[in-house]
Amino acid sequence: MIKDIKLSKNQSETVTKYILPKKIVTEKYAENTAVLLNENPRQALMFGDINYSIIHAGGYVVLDMGCEINGGIDITLERLNEKCGKVRVTFGESVMEALSVIGEKNATVDHSVRDFSFSSRGAMNMKLGDTGYRFVKIEAENDICLKTVYGTFTYRDVDYAGSFECDDEKINKIWSTGAYTVHLNMQDYLWDGIKRDRLVWIGDMHPEMLTICSVFGYNDVVPKSLDLVMNATPLDEWMNDTPTYTSWWIINQKTWYMQNGDYKYLSERSDYLFRTIEKIIGCISEDGKLTYPMYFCDWSSKYTPDEMIGAYGVTALGLKAGAYLCECLKNETLAEKCRHYADILLKKKLDTAANKQTAALYALAGGFDCRNITEKLLLKNGSEGLSTFLGGYVLRVISKAGYTSEAIKIMKEYWGAMLDLGATTFWEDFDMDWVTERTVGIDRIVPDGMIDVHGDFGKYCYKHFRHSLCHGWASGPTSFLSQEVSGIKILEPGCKKILVRPKANKFKYMKTVYPTPYGPIEIERENDAAKVKVPDGVELVGGVD
Repeated sequence: MIKDIKLSKNQSETVTKYILPKKIVTEKYAENTAVLLNENPRQALMFGDINYSIIHAGGYVVLDMGCEINGGIDITLERLNEKCGKVRVTFGESVMEALSVIGEKNATVDHSVRDFSFSSRGAMNMKLGDTGYRFVKIEAENDICLKTVYGTFTYRDVDYAGSFECDDEKINKIWSTGAYTVHLNMQDYLWDGIKRDRLVWIGDMHPEMLTICSVFGYNDVVPKSLDLVMNATPLDEWMNDTPTYTSWWIINQKTWYMQNGDYKYLSERSDYLFRTIEKIIGCISEDGKLTYPMYFCDWSSKYTPDEMIGAYGVTALGLKAGAYLCECLKNETLAEKCRHYADILLKKKLDTAANKQTAALYALAGGFDCRNITEKLLLKNGSEGLSTFLGGYVLRVISKAGYTSEAIKIMKEYWGAMLDLGATTFWEDFDMDWVTERTVGIDRIVPDGMIDVHGDFGKYCYKHFRHSLCHGWASGPTSFLSQEVSGIKILEPGCKKILVRPKANKFKYMKTVYPTPYGPIEIERENDAAKVKVPDGVELVGGVD
């Protein structure tokens, strides 16, 4: 009886809904595949007048769900065959990944299985898969009668409380794509990617959190994920085994506190926060030497001199965030120590080589002058040298330096190029060098002699088909537009006091809705005239640049 079943406390925060495929990409030895695009009952009947597709032995069909989703498929087979045959289901974030076999061009099942085989004689319904995908290939060893294939779309059913709109449709699409990318990664916990790694990386969380603040306001996936890693990390270890990610945890705590103002949540974690700060300070000498076991900041700077600059920047940002939180928690002694050691780090004479990401972080911390580093490095060759992880911070520094229009141009070129290649979510990594006349996008079959943007590129740990095409850390443009370009700066925790100073830029029209605990802030700008509306409980200061 149901009352005798012991339910787990771990109940999902997500819903699962069925979606129809949008189109047939390709097929072989198949008949009547168009039926798979129609609504039909998910129940096998076996007898009667049934409309179904036949996939003959050795044949297949590749379906396009229309956009990237998290989930699997629900498949219904009709009739019974004399022989039992294998049915193979392969998911792909690109058409060519769906057509691949494991091991080909680094195709893997790391972190989520995307290649299944099962035996069937037909007349059955089953669910398969839980991964990130847009395309799915269904292949038959013997003839099968395929009645329905629905996508099982698993996501948090939450409203988009924030929005951004301007007179440039490509930029509007960049904003919404970044929002959707993070939304897909808001599963029971906040993941980095829905295909892989499906893990909670504290550093990756900050650009995702900025997007959540801009789009959803509050969502419990953030504190739940922050606590998951905190509770799994003893104080003598580093979060995600990475010292800079421990500093990102402190930065995350401040960002979340400023957005939502939950003092109870913050104070309940004060002991861990204080002891973590002391641990970081213990790695800094009075002459500014930072002694970490590793200095990872971003894959783009790994094994280069710029990696140290990034570590200094993130650590200084963490200490500055720690100083503010300690003041709020009435630990002025530790707050002063944070300020002291942050200043020591920022007085260290560091030369930047060529990495835009680490230079931007060090500038945001106060180590480089924003205008100087922008003119010297960040504007050099436009979007060349950006990474999807920290590229959003590069845009922020360029804008802070007074070059907002240039930052928007770079954003449109870099993130817009992914859209031009068929992206419906933003990728783990991207390089403008991948864009050539021979490059084929993710939504097409790649002819011989042409270049597969998914299967032929990638580096570091994300080579070729292992490369994630839905990575929350790539959503930087969404918060950049909602916060930096819209000129929103939170001055007091919980958005109680807000500075609004929209940036001068090339838009003729711009409207931003930004969620707060009290309701939305609405900013509308047409040419140089701006109107700002704030809810009761929010104090507004500021004007128009």
